[in-house]
Amino acid sequence: MRHIELEKLRELQRNPSNIRNICILAHVDHGKTTLADSLIASNGIISNRLAGKLRYMDSLKEEQIRGITMKSSSISLFFNMDEREFLVNLIDSPGHVDFSSEVSTAVRLCDGALVVVDVVEGVCPQTHVVLRQAWLEHIRPCLVLNKIDRLITELKLTPSEAHVQIQKVLEQVNAVTGSLFSSKVLEENTDKESNCKSSEREGPLNTLYDWSAGFEEMDDSSLYFSPDQGNVVFASALDGWGFCVEHFARLYAQKTGVKMEVLRKTLWGDFYLDPKAKKMMKGAQAKGKKPVFVQLVLENVWALYDAIINRRDKDKVEKMVASQGLKIPTRDMKHADPKVVLSSICSQWLPLAHAVLSMVCSKLPSPLEINVERVERLLCPHLRRFESLPIETQALKESFLACRSEGSDVPVIVFVSKQFAVDVKSLPQNQPRPLTQDELSQRKEQAKRRHADRLARKRSTSKDRAESSSPAREPGLLTGHGEDVNMEQPGSTDTGDEDPAQCFIAFARVYSGTVKRGQRLYVMGPKYNPVNGVQLPESYALPECPTGMNHLRLCVLDDLFLLMGRELEVLEEVPAGNVLGIGGLEEHVLKSATLSSTAACPPFLPLNLEVLPIVRVAVEPTHPSQMAQLVRGMRLLNQADSCVEVLIQESGEHVLVTAGEVHLQRCLDDLRQRFAKIEIDVSAPIIPFRETIIRRPKVDMVNEDMGSQNLFAIQRRRGAKTEGRLSEDIRVEGDGLVTVTTPGKECTVSVRALPLPEGVPHLLEESVELIRSIEQFNSTLHESQDVSSTQELPEQNTLDAIRNFKRDLEDRFQGMKWKNAVSQICSFGPRRCGPNLLLNRVEGYTRPSVWQCIENIRCSAGTYRDYDNSIVSGFQLATLAGPICEEPMRGVCFSLERWETRGVQTVRSVSEGIAEVKLASLPSGDEQQSDTDSECGRSTAKEGGSVAGSERSDEGIRSDRYGSCSGQLISTMKDACRFAFQMKPQRMMAAMYTCEIQATADVLGKVYAVLSRREGRVICEEMRQGSAVFSIRASLPVAESFGFAEEIRKRTSGLASPQLVFSHWEVVTSDPYWVPTTEEEYLHFGEKADSETQAKKYVMAVRKRKGLLVEEQVVEHAEKQRTHARKK
Repeated sequence: MRHIELEKLRELQRNPSNIRNICILAHVDHGKTTLADSLIASNGIISNRLAGKLRYMDSLKEEQIRGITMKSSSISLFFNMDEREFLVNLIDSPGHVDFSSEVSTAVRLCDGALVVVDVVEGVCPQTHVVLRQAWLEHIRPCLVLNKIDRLITELKLTPSEAHVQIQKVLEQVNAVTGSLFSSKVLEENTDKESNCKSSEREGPLNTLYDWSAGFEEMDDSSLYFSPDQGNVVFASALDGWGFCVEHFARLYAQKTGVKMEVLRKTLWGDFYLDPKAKKMMKGAQAKGKKPVFVQLVLENVWALYDAIINRRDKDKVEKMVASQGLKIPTRDMKHADPKVVLSSICSQWLPLAHAVLSMVCSKLPSPLEINVERVERLLCPHLRRFESLPIETQALKESFLACRSEGSDVPVIVFVSKQFAVDVKSLPQNQPRPLTQDELSQRKEQAKRRHADRLARKRSTSKDRAESSSPAREPGLLTGHGEDVNMEQPGSTDTGDEDPAQCFIAFARVYSGTVKRGQRLYVMGPKYNPVNGVQLPESYALPECPTGMNHLRLCVLDDLFLLMGRELEVLEEVPAGNVLGIGGLEEHVLKSATLSSTAACPPFLPLNLEVLPIVRVAVEPTHPSQMAQLVRGMRLLNQADSCVEVLIQESGEHVLVTAGEVHLQRCLDDLRQRFAKIEIDVSAPIIPFRETIIRRPKVDMVNEDMGSQNLFAIQRRRGAKTEGRLSEDIRVEGDGLVTVTTPGKECTVSVRALPLPEGVPHLLEESVELIRSIEQFNSTLHESQDVSSTQELPEQNTLDAIRNFKRDLEDRFQGMKWKNAVSQICSFGPRRCGPNLLLNRVEGYTRPSVWQCIENIRCSAGTYRDYDNSIVSGFQLATLAGPICEEPMRGVCFSLERWETRGVQTVRSVSEGIAEVKLASLPSGDEQQSDTDSECGRSTAKEGGSVAGSERSDEGIRSDRYGSCSGQLISTMKDACRFAFQMKPQRMMAAMYTCEIQATADVLGKVYAVLSRREGRVICEEMRQGSAVFSIRASLPVAESFGFAEEIRKRTSGLASPQLVFSHWEVVTSDPYWVPTTEEEYLHFGEKADSETQAKKYVMAVRKRKGLLVEEQVVEHAEKQRTHARKK
């Protein structure tokens, strides 16, 4: 097919009903990029012979070397179907788990997706991920069952066996879709049930919950993939052929005269052809008949492969070509490579591009058919409800659904999903343009004059001087006489030796309005509140950015581009419903952003990243003088990659955080070659660990009962100064309660450490955003002392989520030990949102609750209010760096039991002066309330003498809240938490990967050997039905994962390849401070017990990296030992 002109594509952009925005999703090596090559070849951009070999969408050098896609890229294609012209914006996405963030950026901009599945490997882990991402973004998928040729050439299956295998794969994909649908229905039913319980308190107690309720009401028939519905294509992208059931239905309808609709419904399913009755009958499996799909479809494909690949029967091939009416070039028919013959025949008989694009245009929605639920979800970030948004914001929903482009009142709404870097020289405006005839004639005359002048200078020079020295040659073009012609204009400078600069192009989609070059739009930050934008005065026009408005900036769209894979085309304007590239946003957008012409538009829902960055390395320039270039390069890398994180630690190290080993290698290559362009030194991977405590073990290291032993002993502190403080200021009780006094003897705190119940740390980590909302509300309330303002209250949806979060916490805290624990929570840590808790169990001290946003009573504390932040700050510092190796804590609860000031243990008088304030109705916020903190403070001040029990008054303590006492209390609370932590059995927690490996039985033992050598643990092992492939799921520590993929490929000769995804944190069972204490341990391990445990190895490695004290023996002055008998 000939190449489509750019003007044709620009014209198609104005008709949103004929636009299809789609992305290709699949597991790694399932054939996404090869399929994209076939679709691109249909537009004449590349040759059909290069389809599957060129990998046109993989423009990076690393992508071509590794053979995997690492970034999502877009191209616009033209397709004509039934005299309708369509514009297909195709986005190719990676399949490797390390680049799942690129899939998220692609899915957000699309309305449909092509899910590619290898029929031999079936549903793989990344297939689950991409189906879930498509489900969460509410886009409609279609299925491409790829690599059917492997069933013929590799597995040597018969058509009937291949039909069974295809059915199994199709059922697996539908099972994943069904599980997503079931989870959604159950979630909605649970929400309805909770709402009914909260609204109707009275009712029968013996009611049974019907788990099947809701499934019969919702229609899920259109969710599943079925060939008779036209949303499944059977293909071999490498051989360039593919078909859907409709293709063969149309073919046989023309030959047999049977209605096409009947054939379309019966070609797939449990139907067989009765030759006597000449009818399609049902019950092929029960009667042992050959299904119609096998008889009329698969057998024809198998016969073609058998004739060309296996037998190489030219006569039979020519008969098959003639029977189908195909015109194959003689050069292809006589080619020695049978694959060339097969591709040439199949590309005409079963064209892959036509089958896929026909399914895309007929089954996938256009921008005009965007889902209402998806629009409301995009406009509601941070757990907000659509009904709670301002009226002006809700009105934008109509612009989304209508996808309007023309009109003065139509708002412009654009979402930028990511930014990618390109060389400035590769931009269309900087590329050399073809010269006109006049310019060519002018340059020809200039070259002739320069050549004539040079010849004249040579004749005037003496012959001897000409032989001794040659004239200096001017750089330029080489003429036919071997001379250089300088084509530079006078005054111009040659910049060819300079490295091309990098600029950023934003990958975006227009959801409403028309974007024009040079247009000014607002950039909404992720924390922007549209309520503030609605309240702007009318005097503010778009060219003027309002002053004092947080998270709102103004930008100018310098350039607009049509993305054509490796090339860019300049556009002047882009209507709604199209995908485009925007230049000039690198100073305004970091990774993703929302652009709009109205300040009432909220920021879109953040991207759903399936993989979080976990692998860290520290980088530094080889030459210290190039530090500025490294900082600039890391800033550019942070913008160019949606998953990478750039940190600067307290030690001054520049840390790069990536999703995996392959992702890390690509980021380092980009830093060296594209962004920083300097030599860098990379540290060993910085492995993240966590510190925790567990319950007292009942058995020792040799599985013997420990009995009643007094194991409460503080681990030996390092340093004489710390040891002195242990004996002077710290008291330890038998139950693990640690009491620490400040150096000034003004305050004393008692803290006990407890391990959190199972499931609580995971719940806290999942609810980070909710905890941040709670802390933000509490801090705002504490600063303003006014809860009547509706702007400070969270949204109703957020309040409901906080109530559910509190209820879940209460369900997990069971037993008398945790009675009222949820209501006693003071803070979460570290960073006020971590998986550790601080409980207030001081008798008589009632502090403001963290659940103020959902409760109706707020208590203002008395004397200790000024020092309360010091207690919380000390807890935050302790949980941020634990005592083992200064890694963050996880799953630890610190209980503040006593808090004494000037020797008084309780604060009874303070509790008498506590004032209870009835809050207004939080959801509405209509009622006003008066703040009584000042009155409570005055009443507390009058009783200050009885509370403190000293000559120093309460006003004196309050005046010192920012003095030495506050700082000492922070340090004392930190030490108390660390010592209380050491009273319990300490353990390290390692980050764990979930490893998915597919291997044959021949290399299964080698896979197990590599896993066991790297501390891996096999979770399950399953054998795929109908094949000799085993699917292994294992758990592997992140610390042992570096080089794992390369080693397992070497050991198995490339027959096994792992997929690593961060899963969870797991306790390392061994004690890092273990020493033999029982007789059995002495007998088993010896008196020295010098064999290092795995936990101790991790601790020593982290302490060495951080420069902490390490207990190891180092030989300083070594001498060679001489034996008595010298060898002569």
